[in-house]
Amino acid sequence: MTVDPNAATQGYPSPPPARRGPSPARYLVPALVAAAVAIGLGAYGKVHDPAGTAFNLSGFSSTGAVKSWLATTAFFFALVQLVSALMMYGRLPGPSWASTLHRWSGRIAFLVAVPVAVHCLYALGYQTYETRVLWHSLLGCFFFGAFSAKMLLLRWERLPGWLLPIVGGLVFAVLTAVWLTSAFWFFRTFGVTT
Repeated sequence: MTVDPNAATQGYPSPPPARRGPSPARYLVPALVAAAVAIGLGAYGKVHDPAGTAFNLSGFSSTGAVKSWLATTAFFFALVQLVSALMMYGRLPGPSWASTLHRWSGRIAFLVAVPVAVHCLYALGYQTYETRVLWHSLLGCFFFGAFSAKMLLLRWERLPGWLLPIVGGLVFAVLTAVWLTSAFWFFRTFGVTT
């Protein structure tokens, strides 16, 4: 018996379509949003005439001290985020409520970091007069761009398992560098003051 390769195969079901993962182009949207946020903040900081001060809190000696303590508080909650993320991914033992701790520590870190960023942009602008300040300006803009991308990715389904830890780690690393070039520098230069 010979089989005609051109004959119809009505008696056989067609195979299911191959299941493909999401296209890499799908991640272009968060990347473009991140770039737009970072560039937008940098452009605003560059063209805006610095006001010199945006806020001050009673009990602090200067706006630099206020910013440094708020930034340190944000960095502390970012450390809580790191530890709780390691718990969520099974790298550290932790309680069942590690994901709740992770979400709330991230919210607090962001809410505390926003006034610092507003002050930096409004009062100081995008500065380049010395290497530390240039890096701080670049990294500050990049942080909010990367953070925006992470928040967009959190809402998407079927992400590769490695993507959120990489983006979250990048956000943490950049925030650490921002803190080192600002609050840590301030405390080393002027002392740990309020």
